[in-house]
Amino acid sequence: MVGSGPKKFEGDQSSDLLNIRHNYQRKAAIAWGKATDHAGRVYIKPMEHFNLNKTIFSTLESKLSRALIQSKIAKDIFWDEKTSSDIEKDFQKVKKEVQIPKVKDELIQFLYDECDFSSEHADGSFLEHLLFCYEYSAVHFPEQPPLVMLLHSILGTGTNTWAMPKEKIPQLQKLVTEKEMLHIEAFPSFLRLLYLPDFLGTLLRNLPRLDKLKSVSFHRVIDNKSLTIDAENFWIQLNYQLIHYIDFLPAANWSFHFSDTFIQNFAELSRFLDKVNKRMAKVIFPIPSFNLNSVVQEDLSVESRLAVLIPGRLKKEAAVKSIKNFSKRIGHSLDFSFSWTS
Repeated sequence: MVGSGPKKFEGDQSSDLLNIRHNYQRKAAIAWGKATDHAGRVYIKPMEHFNLNKTIFSTLESKLSRALIQSKIAKDIFWDEKTSSDIEKDFQKVKKEVQIPKVKDELIQFLYDECDFSSEHADGSFLEHLLFCYEYSAVHFPEQPPLVMLLHSILGTGTNTWAMPKEKIPQLQKLVTEKEMLHIEAFPSFLRLLYLPDFLGTLLRNLPRLDKLKSVSFHRVIDNKSLTIDAENFWIQLNYQLIHYIDFLPAANWSFHFSDTFIQNFAELSRFLDKVNKRMAKVIFPIPSFNLNSVVQEDLSVESRLAVLIPGRLKKEAAVKSIKNFSKRIGHSLDFSFSWTS
């Protein structure tokens, strides 16, 4: 487990860091370059003895927020044999066709010695989530460095959990390129800003001059340092964020879970990037429509039955309030500004 103490790596280290294996939902996404509603091909039931306090969502305080996230992630997923076999075949084909870049031994050693990714993500370790994002990016966003997605949460998550203290940032900078560092330190900030209606809203109100966007100014989550990202890298950053959303979607029954905040956020960013012609990564996302009668092969927990009755608008408002509270607790400003060329 990362953060459990020094461990010396020997030999060639491949991108399947620590020999971690993806689950079938992640394998399908990497193999097909898309988010998929696997309704009818999986059986889902509530996870027994689930402990939210062992996950990155342990810092959630309100009962509503905790109940909503538990209804989403506390699930066991069972795949039918044909589906899992087909996914595995396609996944192995892609892995043979695409060369996933190696992760430098020095960086892996740093993650072990200096960082702590021991919190669970949902159905596994947080490191599994990072590796999924890394490999998906390598396969379906090859024009940009995938290492950003391996390290996207090293400077903070949306729930104020930290893999490393800010004092170790200089060490990290020596292990990545300038461009990689720009996106790594920006990622936690844009993860939060995308929840704010005025963020994408401001860009939509400026569609006629979007080609004149020069830069975006914001504050780094870990220490509130003011940063600026140029327009070219800003659009790249939004594509990284789009990839990230894939790993937060339900395995099945999207129409039933349509009010889920992650589905709503994914749909909003996906539509926006298409509207402004800035989708760069291959991320196919068939946006569902709401249908309460569409649940298939899923045993619903009490929390899930209640969560689906809460309108998406109210869930989004609760999520925005939560993000603002998390930033307020650490003195992080959610202020942002767009700079335009004349």
